Amino acid sequence: MKDKPKILVIGSANMDMVIKTDHFPVPGETIIGGNFSLIPGGKGANQAVAAARLGGEVGFLAQLGEDVFGARNLENYRKEGINISLIKLNPNKPSGVALITVDKSGENTIIVAPGANETLSVDDLYKAKDSFEAADMILIQLEIQLSVVFEACKMAFDLGKKIILNPAPAAILQPEIFPFLFLITPNETEAEQLTGVKVFDKHTAFEASEMLMAKGVENVIVTMGAAGAYVHTREFKGIIPTKKVIALDSTAAGDTFNGALAVALVKGGGMKEAVEFALKAATISVTKMGAQSSIPYLKDLS
Repeated sequence: MKDKPKILVIGSANMDMVIKTDHFPVPGETIIGGNFSLIPGGKGANQAVAAARLGGEVGFLAQLGEDVFGARNLENYRKEGINISLIKLNPNKPSGVALITVDKSGENTIIVAPGANETLSVDDLYKAKDSFEAADMILIQLEIQLSVVFEACKMAFDLGKKIILNPAPAAILQPEIFPFLFLITPNETEAEQLTGVKVFDKHTAFEASEMLMAKGVENVIVTMGAAGAYVHTREFKGIIPTKKVIALDSTAAGDTFNGALAVALVKGGGMKEAVEFALKAATISVTKMGAQSSIPYLKDLS
């Protein structure tokens, strides 16, 4: 069992601008919201922070703008103990930002301006080959160019490394990518986008995950919000439930789940135990506001 799993996260880094509101505005409507917060975010960064807080030795491959948000994010990653040597500062593109509204039930709407995230390139992957080779697990999402995602998955596979693809936000993926994947972790919406199956219970989750396995993925986990997660491996098929809580903000729940899952899998537990650990972390995150501000530490799970 590994005491300090080495996790390489490849993905986006944003600054989140968050407003709490009773309800979402309809087109043409102006409403008065509640408190405004400026919180480091981005799916890649969120997952890197989650993995670091939950016991991983984390390297983060990303691009930031050479601006105030980029400087603030870098300082935040340093404080989290994340290796930032792979992060480039782009003088020609601003850091990515996300405009987030959160309603009183904890649901959110998000608009992302990618900025420097769009300039993370295949060449950046090649320059980070040593970090690929040193990693126990590689974690990637879809807030960067899909060509970079594909090449990262191929590189990991060719190097004999396990890669987790969190296919968020939802996108159509080229069929050749699936055999490279150790694990794919869509939510219900993303699973439907990838398979055409509308997922709403364990039977439809099984159907969607079967289709993903048929495409060549080794393992599938469909996250299902308050219902937990549907796990499909050669050894286990079924829903693993999660604790019921009052949700305040679901913004980084999926990212927390994926970061925690990567750490737990490398530590040597089985898939079922790893999912239980990840669900526990994600459930804690929805009880707090913000993205990285909501991600728990390992001590919070004891």
